[in-house]
Amino acid sequence: MNFPVNTQTLTQLSYLAAAALFILGLKRMSSPVTAVSGVRWAGVGMLLATIVTLAFMGASSLNLMLVIAAIAIGGILAWVSGKRVAMTDMPQMIALYNGMGGGAAAAIAAVELYGGNEHSPTHLTIAVIGGFIGAVSFSGSLIAFAKLQGLITKSVRFGGQRFLNLAILLITLALGFMVVSGMHAGLPAVSLFFVFALSLGIAMTLPIGGADMPVVISLYNALTGLAVGFEGFVLDNAAMIIAGTVVGAAGTLLTQLMAKAMNRSLSNVLFSNFGESSAAGGTSVTGTQKAIEASDAGVMMAYSQKIIIVPGYGLAVAQAQHKVWELAQLLIDHGVKVRFAIHPVAGRMPGHMNVLLAEAGVPYDLISDIDEINAEFETADVALIIGANDVVNPDARTNANSPIYGMPILSADKAKNVIVIKRGQGQGFSGIDNALFGLDQTRMLYGDAQAAVSQLIQAVKAAG
Repeated sequence: MNFPVNTQTLTQLSYLAAAALFILGLKRMSSPVTAVSGVRWAGVGMLLATIVTLAFMGASSLNLMLVIAAIAIGGILAWVSGKRVAMTDMPQMIALYNGMGGGAAAAIAAVELYGGNEHSPTHLTIAVIGGFIGAVSFSGSLIAFAKLQGLITKSVRFGGQRFLNLAILLITLALGFMVVSGMHAGLPAVSLFFVFALSLGIAMTLPIGGADMPVVISLYNALTGLAVGFEGFVLDNAAMIIAGTVVGAAGTLLTQLMAKAMNRSLSNVLFSNFGESSAAGGTSVTGTQKAIEASDAGVMMAYSQKIIIVPGYGLAVAQAQHKVWELAQLLIDHGVKVRFAIHPVAGRMPGHMNVLLAEAGVPYDLISDIDEINAEFETADVALIIGANDVVNPDARTNANSPIYGMPILSADKAKNVIVIKRGQGQGFSGIDNALFGLDQTRMLYGDAQAAVSQLIQAVKAAG
């Protein structure tokens, strides 16, 4: 018995299959063990949705060729840049690519609003909301990229900044209402709407410090997903609706987890002056930093029973992950129990340290998050800190005047000995002094992380 299947039904079934692949891929991305296959499953889903859309879009041959050409150019650029980007530059690449997604959603809204076609108020409202969120995500992500890339080296703060941002927001909302209600005189109102929306993303992100970038990146990821979902309604495209909703939900959850890991509300991240000056932080740093030679540190580690390694952004800058794993393997061969401790906001993006360690080949069972590892620091002979700062600062636990007070930290200060690999005696990226560095059991091994770890490797080998 034959059951005719029309084009619309086939398209919707294909989008349903693509959505299932998106969700399956996202689920598998939640574990380092299955993350690679998760990316592939989600990629297959996107490929299916793209092919079905192109096959049944009903566009002219010219438009179809333009779409295929755009996909080809974008795909080639993404492939080349993805292959060439250094692991230390991964956060800014994520920020840039995320911004492109928000920009694409804003562009879809612009086409609808500039097109001059008659739309219902509901249709216009959804287009305006999606365009607003996408534009904010686009410009904000570009500023985040510029900060991470070092193109913008200082956070821009001035008196009355919050009121200026509020004014931009209110003007943008008013222009959006004019577009939806039909009160606008023409295209100038639409243009001004996008100008102010883009300005809001810039104004929101300029004052945010680098220490908050993991939260900012995950927030703009969520906004991009929401924008894509809204524009999916505009285009009546189920694949975009589902993909955008899934990405938006995942990004929102990740943003909440990142903010919780810093014990700060999202509004505090977006509107506070965190890290503006160490003096304002009321730090309780006592004692002096005591240096140690790599030879002495290597002997200490070689005769230890348990060592916990805490990686931070300094490890990424020095590209020392392979050397660190070489050191860990050497210690394991000496009978030392080695574990890696990861804080959720270590680095410049969510999961930054996990990515670096995975690239170096560190087994997943040696990597633990803060909840799993914190109780073990008390039994560790050595806590080796490599380029981490705020995530091991005991001020977060003891100093109520510190900007990071209440933030869950890795309890490195409870280890019997602490060795900190650091370039110099300056403050970390957030501009806050670290009380850990002045403790009696802490010793500082100054220098580039890769060079310092190489020296430790030689010292451990010499210790026999």
